Amino acid sequence: MKKKLYFRRILLVISLFITVLIITGCPGSEGGMFSKIAKKLSKEPEISVYFHETKTKKTMPIEEYLLGVVAGEMKADWPLEAYAAQAIVARTFTMDFIATGGTKKLHNTDISTDEKEAQAYNAAAITPSIRQAVKMTAGQVMTYQGRYVKGWFSASCGGKTALAKDGLAYKEKEPAYMRSVSCPEEEVIPKTELFWQNKFTNEEISKALGELGKKIGAVSRMEVADRSQTSYRATTLKFFGDQGQASVPGADFRIAIDPLKMRSIWITDINKQADGIEILGRGFGHGVGLCQWGAHALAKAGKSPEAIIKHYYPEITIMKLW
Repeated sequence: MKKKLYFRRILLVISLFITVLIITGCPGSEGGMFSKIAKKLSKEPEISVYFHETKTKKTMPIEEYLLGVVAGEMKADWPLEAYAAQAIVARTFTMDFIATGGTKKLHNTDISTDEKEAQAYNAAAITPSIRQAVKMTAGQVMTYQGRYVKGWFSASCGGKTALAKDGLAYKEKEPAYMRSVSCPEEEVIPKTELFWQNKFTNEEISKALGELGKKIGAVSRMEVADRSQTSYRATTLKFFGDQGQASVPGADFRIAIDPLKMRSIWITDINKQADGIEILGRGFGHGVGLCQWGAHALAKAGKSPEAIIKHYYPEITIMKLW
């Protein structure tokens, strides 16, 4: 009799738990203020931010945080509409980033000002125009089928944006809303920003390959093994060393060797030198999603923030959450 009563209580607890999940959703995934599903909120969220320069934490309204992001991501004299488009994309990135865990494990905060961990941030560079852009787009995010999109963006796509699987070596299924599109950035971007070249020593290359689990000794040659059919990027790089050969995703190698020196995987030439390899290319960043210099060009052409975003994310919907 006691056993039957015990099992009935267990079943009652399980039933109540399932009912709560159905009503409220799973914490941190489908329910709560920061869920993967975009939904109207009664007020602007406050978020916890880790400032990596001072190693301090602060709680602030999300729109205040976004002022520093837009200022950190774009130059101080750009068009208002470009800032506004960046604000919408950055807000989307932030909401999705926090919904998927943010920097809780790293700093016990929602997000960080370290560009390597989330987005660039520079509160000292905020201008009246940036304030206006963030205010005029307050609460606006990009969604696809009711969920946040990834909100990817880069400085310069080189003239053609990339799919996530190419530009980021994205391991999951390609998001249905991603597209590779032509970009008018060349109308405004300085040549020194569009094109780049850097020399990498044999030691740098070997170290980067080692971080990717490839040890082939002294590297003698590098070549592009595969390119994206849509955006010309080197999706696979092949290296030849005195202890073997290795192929790695171009996007992964770029991060391993130094993404500020190897500015993109849109590689235009490779030159072997006595003490290393010189790589030439175009663009700056992974090239996925919104192109910042392209947003500048479209803004100068009179496009609205919404039209700029739709150029790069044609399948998405812009939704106002607060």
